[in-house]
Amino acid sequence: MIQSETLELLEWHRLCQHLATFAATKLGATAARHLKIPDSQTQSEQLLEQTKEIYQLETRLTTGLSFEGIQDIGDSLERAERSGVLAGDELLAIATTLAGARSLRRVIDNQEDLPILTELVADLRTYPELEQEIHRCIDERAQVTDRASQKLGEIRTDLRRLRSQITQKLQNILQAKSGAVQEQLITQRSDRFVIPVKAPQKDAIPGIVHDTSTSGATLYVEPNSVVPLGNQLRQIIRREQAEEEAVRRVLTEQVAAVKPDLERLLAIATTLDLATARSRYSYWLGANPPRFIQREDSETITLRNLRHPLLVWQQKHEQGQPVVPVDLLINPLIRVVTITGPNTGGKTVTLKTLGLAALMAKVGLFVPAREPVEIPWFDKVLADIGDEQSLQQSLSTFSGHIRRISRILEALGSEEDEGDKGESNTPCPMPHAPCPMPNSLVLLDEVGAGTDPVEGSALAIALLQYLANHAQLTIATTHFGELKALKYEDERFENASVEFDESTLSPTYRLLWGIPGRSNALTIALRLGLKPEVVQQAKTQVGEATDEVNQVIAGLEAQRRRQETKAAEAQSLLQQAERLYKEVSAKAASLEERESSLRASQEIAVQQAIAQAKGEIAQVIRRLQKGTPTAQEAQQATNALNQIGQLYQPATPAKPKPGFMPKVGDRIRVPKLGQIADVIAAPNEDGELSVRFGLMKMTVKLQDVESLDGQKPEPVVKAKPAPAPVTPPPQSVPEIRTSQNTIDLRGKRVADAEYILDKAISEATGPVWIIHGYGTGKLRQGVHAFLQHHSRVNNYEPAEQTDGGSGVTVAYIK
Repeated sequence: MIQSETLELLEWHRLCQHLATFAATKLGATAARHLKIPDSQTQSEQLLEQTKEIYQLETRLTTGLSFEGIQDIGDSLERAERSGVLAGDELLAIATTLAGARSLRRVIDNQEDLPILTELVADLRTYPELEQEIHRCIDERAQVTDRASQKLGEIRTDLRRLRSQITQKLQNILQAKSGAVQEQLITQRSDRFVIPVKAPQKDAIPGIVHDTSTSGATLYVEPNSVVPLGNQLRQIIRREQAEEEAVRRVLTEQVAAVKPDLERLLAIATTLDLATARSRYSYWLGANPPRFIQREDSETITLRNLRHPLLVWQQKHEQGQPVVPVDLLINPLIRVVTITGPNTGGKTVTLKTLGLAALMAKVGLFVPAREPVEIPWFDKVLADIGDEQSLQQSLSTFSGHIRRISRILEALGSEEDEGDKGESNTPCPMPHAPCPMPNSLVLLDEVGAGTDPVEGSALAIALLQYLANHAQLTIATTHFGELKALKYEDERFENASVEFDESTLSPTYRLLWGIPGRSNALTIALRLGLKPEVVQQAKTQVGEATDEVNQVIAGLEAQRRRQETKAAEAQSLLQQAERLYKEVSAKAASLEERESSLRASQEIAVQQAIAQAKGEIAQVIRRLQKGTPTAQEAQQATNALNQIGQLYQPATPAKPKPGFMPKVGDRIRVPKLGQIADVIAAPNEDGELSVRFGLMKMTVKLQDVESLDGQKPEPVVKAKPAPAPVTPPPQSVPEIRTSQNTIDLRGKRVADAEYILDKAISEATGPVWIIHGYGTGKLRQGVHAFLQHHSRVNNYEPAEQTDGGSGVTVAYIK
């Protein structure tokens, strides 16, 4: 009973009505309006997979999945099984349903990566031979065709011949007795052909009167000469009807023979239509697929920007107010959340939104929230929302709440009995100890309200403590300040509140977590014009402690707003940086493409010039080969070749002006980074130098920098290594380690360590012992990389085992 009450309180039937509007068939709409809630998580996951695959399938199709032709043939199948004879339109509906189901299966079979849907239609039998037989015997007007049987064809030939005879005789009578007839017309009354005769002249055309006009001036007479033919016609019509029924009976028997398969086909088509409705409704809501989590595995309930689906419908179809989303992030330890705040602030809507989200996930619908959507699979969703006051049952508001809460506790108890048979259902002896409990969601609105505040508060505290031990999650709204303190006594409790804008005296409908709601009654009363002395007297009655608590809460709310503002600004800066990065990347790609195009065109021009030069040189050679060249001709050929060389040979580039050499302390530009940096170490023999811009230090190549006026540096020419003098290595010189020449870098970041090392090395006159420890090795690698490129460091090596081994590095200073 409490389950159906909860669905009614959450207005589940309205959501089902909305879902039904997205169904394509009558069966699908009926199934959507009477949506069954699964009993197991496996069933829910199966339904979600169906919804996902339909969603994926419809994104591939241009017109979506079509259910054309599929009709509700359930009653026809039942009548066929009971040996009834189906009408032509019923048989035609069965044929179109078979064709529609076959089309559905063909679409699904032609797609890949749809395992759930493919398995669903794998056993679908559409009986094309039965469909063809129905279409052979029944035309598009649901009438039996002449070709249905040979006998029926012969009967209808006789019918057409006899009707022609009757019509011809009547036409002759109309012409012969034109003065006695009302108008030149042949019509029918009760399957008899008649002509309209003027009442005063009825004796002019003897026959049977079958009908009279309203005024009585016209009689519809079947002439005596036509009566025998009319009797014969009626007999043939009866034979026709009997033969048509025989044809339909044969078809009905064929339908009855495959009734189980047709019922299976109807169930599969309904399942597909319902899954399609769920997919289309989810898309319309802008919803995302949920993932069922296990809170026992320390997974957090994550529902960001959660919107109430009925309010979304109201906004889009009824020009309602924009829907304000809520964020629900509940860590695994939390069992009870108490929401406080002013009336009409959105507390009840939050309860209903969460309840509907849990039910939507269970039935295979997507949840209208931002990804990722992570929610537990609740065995039961139980709610006490609203007022159950009844004059007929003599129930007060408090009594109504208590009766409904009692039914909720009974449902929790029965669930424990079903889920933990043989286990004790007593509460955990320790309040914070993890206990096996039913996986239910309980929603309580204004818990403990409707009675004396002291007793109501005590009852609410006891009830929430009980639910903390017996339900997976409880969300309760309240005005009792005592419930706000439960968070500080039991880590399974959490506070939340709805935000209230004091400047406009209206709620913002935003949910604030970790901050209890503060009382706004006195502030609102003062703003609305209540005498200040009355409000001041009320404040003295409340006490200074309450005022201080409200001030603390107000401070927390202000701090939260500041943090949200800063987060929004940071997000805006991040988006701006991403946009600029995209623009720079696009420009760089455009420049590279342009450079590549220019290079290609230059190469083509060079090749063309080379080919032309070769042709001209070949002409000179051919002229010389025509005869014995004289000295004058040889000189002319030489001059011609020199002219060709000067024309096509590229000019010798001018020697570049000598550049500059960066020195320590110089300011240089790094074009690739778009930064101006300070030189902190002169270029080494590999052409690398250390620079600093801001707090960042890095090593760059000499060819990647330039002076502030655009000069490129001179390249570093490596000197041939001279034979090393035979001198004892520096480490052989006995050195003494002291606190003055020892640096401890453990726990430092690499950037901070480099700054400390640079200062120590610049002041050192001998070896320096650097303690970096083992750890992950990143600090040691950073230290070695810094020492390798430092101009004052001659070499470095691990310290002796007695001095720390590989956890300490000794740097020898030049």
